[in-house]
Amino acid sequence: MLKQRLLVSIILIPVGIGLVGLGGIPFNLFVVLIMAVSGWEYVQLVRKGGYQPADWLVIGGTAIIAISRAFFAFKYVDLIFSLIILIAMAVHLFDYEKGRDKAGTDFAVTLGGIFYIGWLGSYLISVRGLPNGLWWFMIALPAAWFADAGAYFIGSRYGKTKFFPRLSPRKTWEGYFGGIVIGTLGTIGITLLWSLRMPSLTWVQGIVIGLTMSILTPLGDLGESVFKRQVGVKDSSNILPGHGGVFDRIDSWLWAGVIGYYIITILWI
Repeated sequence: MLKQRLLVSIILIPVGIGLVGLGGIPFNLFVVLIMAVSGWEYVQLVRKGGYQPADWLVIGGTAIIAISRAFFAFKYVDLIFSLIILIAMAVHLFDYEKGRDKAGTDFAVTLGGIFYIGWLGSYLISVRGLPNGLWWFMIALPAAWFADAGAYFIGSRYGKTKFFPRLSPRKTWEGYFGGIVIGTLGTIGITLLWSLRMPSLTWVQGIVIGLTMSILTPLGDLGESVFKRQVGVKDSSNILPGHGGVFDRIDSWLWAGVIGYYIITILWI
């Protein structure tokens, strides 16, 4: 298991960093792919719980939202959302007529997957597309990673008090607060490092982003756990050996992208 995790990480981390560095179409297409695969995994998860979302609409809807964000920012969001909702209702009312008694619930599950994964995930594109977006992206996302790593190491060594015992029995308050400390310090450090290339970056920005991300993004991890615990599975899929699925890897990213975007645009852009 550990060897698999390391091998996958050795392959994916340089690829991911390279695409973030390139930005533009290569990075945007990478995010679209991640969102679409995560949408597919979401469908497989909820089907284990007896729900029947429209798989093609969840996968396509998440991808379309990401594509529209890449090319049009927020310009046509009202039209896109309206069409998705109308199409979803049309699909599921036909399902009900065919004998699917829980079609109304399926409609809600379909929309939930599209908007939770597609809408929130597309903020990764929005952060990268900001002025000096490379540097902002490489502060906001690592902040969540530092917090996650800190929570794991502190929690595994010193954790005693359960955090969310039903959702994630291994997570502890000690790990959570350790993640906040390490996440904040790590973000300050990486912000100061990037300031060598972008002098306008300051340690204050590192504190604000690091502290906010460290406090809030663990809820993204727990949010995905809601789906997995409800249907009794450990991972969203086995696409990434040793890591589970793509949805498992981006659960905190979904929160980091949107939170980072609004912190940065409200306070500094």
